[in-house]
Amino acid sequence: MRSAPLCWLLGLASFVAGCRTAPPTAALAAPTPPRQFNVRSFGAVGDGRTDDAPALQRALDTCAAAGGGRVLVPAGGTFVAGPFALRSHVELCVESGAILRASPDLSRYTQSAFAADNYGEGSRWISAYNLEQVTLCGGGTIDGNSQAFLGPESGDALTVKRGPNGEDMRPHVLTLVGVKGLRIRDLAIGNAAYWNIHLAGCDDVAISDLTVRNDQRVPNSDGIDVDHSRRVRITNCHIESGDDAICLKNRREFASLGPCEDITVSNCTLSSRSCAFKIGSENVDHIGRVVVDNCVVSGSNRGLGIQNRDEGTVSNVLFSNIIVESHYVSGTWWGKAEPIYVTSFRRPDHGASRRYAPGQTEGRAGAVHDIYFSNVKCRSENGIYVSGETAGLVSHIFFDQVDVLLTKTTDLPGGVYDQRPAPGPGLVPGNTSAFYLDRTNNSTVRNCSVRWGPSPPAYFAHALESHGATGLRLSGLTGESAFPARLPAVREYAAGK
Repeated sequence: MRSAPLCWLLGLASFVAGCRTAPPTAALAAPTPPRQFNVRSFGAVGDGRTDDAPALQRALDTCAAAGGGRVLVPAGGTFVAGPFALRSHVELCVESGAILRASPDLSRYTQSAFAADNYGEGSRWISAYNLEQVTLCGGGTIDGNSQAFLGPESGDALTVKRGPNGEDMRPHVLTLVGVKGLRIRDLAIGNAAYWNIHLAGCDDVAISDLTVRNDQRVPNSDGIDVDHSRRVRITNCHIESGDDAICLKNRREFASLGPCEDITVSNCTLSSRSCAFKIGSENVDHIGRVVVDNCVVSGSNRGLGIQNRDEGTVSNVLFSNIIVESHYVSGTWWGKAEPIYVTSFRRPDHGASRRYAPGQTEGRAGAVHDIYFSNVKCRSENGIYVSGETAGLVSHIFFDQVDVLLTKTTDLPGGVYDQRPAPGPGLVPGNTSAFYLDRTNNSTVRNCSVRWGPSPPAYFAHALESHGATGLRLSGLTGESAFPARLPAVREYAAGK
């Protein structure tokens, strides 16, 4: 028994000596840097004039053929390029101090960004189809060169330069279809002539630390469109756009690619002349299991929107810890300053439009249900608007700790809600009430508050107004109407009133 401590000490000494003399393990070895292919080595000039697309494509193809690595667009140059395609297992690194800019030659853009015969909704610039493990990064700038494809201002939007047959082939910046394992980080990607970043049928996507600035006068200049994609994380981004800043959708051209699900958006700042964060209007499948958290919306026409206009459904969406500031802009853009907007209507009649399901000549609207808003602070010229084309189409909408300050901040007239695109007039006159619920089922407003700014216009009305809202549950709603001497805080109307 007394010899045990001595044996233990001898064993410990042996172990320590072995640690001192053992060779380093493979786990401690320095990682092998990725193989790097500088685009200048493949003929890129970077003088802001020469079309460097052939050199870029050679570098990308060579890197992929070598088993993958990094294609470097180096600092100190402006690399103008026509369309080119990314490759699997290749990281396109646009170095800080480098600019990759779309060629201004409209004739270079010949492939539709959508269906092969769709020449009305833009074209491809940088594209990826059915790839895996693709990364874009580097700290530099990817510039869509919008001014080359837009004409003079008309109202508060720029006009579109069209092809010889009237086609709209403005290039989208990134068209990424069927990519698995996509990473986009640490870049300025903007000045888009059409959509900026479009994901279709992508799986396992992380987008982080981007600055996306588009000219807010450019029509269709969406920031990030997530289309039929799954397991997408968007974090720490700043996005300014004319059209939707972030939009989830299911377009009909990509109907075979499945639903849009398992999406998170966090720690982002958003601004748009249309809708800062939108679901829809295109939705032919299901959009669900979505979380939007810890974001700020400022200077926007519409804040948080669900605009369902097809047969697809939307469910299980959570918006939490968000500040929304919205105000009126001109009628050029969809939206009427609604800080929160939840609607489902079928599309208006366009005959044999490609928007309809095959064989159909009219649209159909799908259900929207189980949508949650928690700790959302709104300052707006218009109220929260919830409406379905028919009773029950929109149901189980929950508002918890949603606080609304209604106040005029522009000289533009109000007293209207925007149902576009939808059958009928599109712009529907109505009181500006903080919560306006129309033909909804089983919705809840609890622990919410309403305040009014100074000198409210005559069309400002109730804290809550409902029309045909069955099963509505109110609990802990505080605040008066805009004119408490003559209007009640809460006004509930039966259907059809």
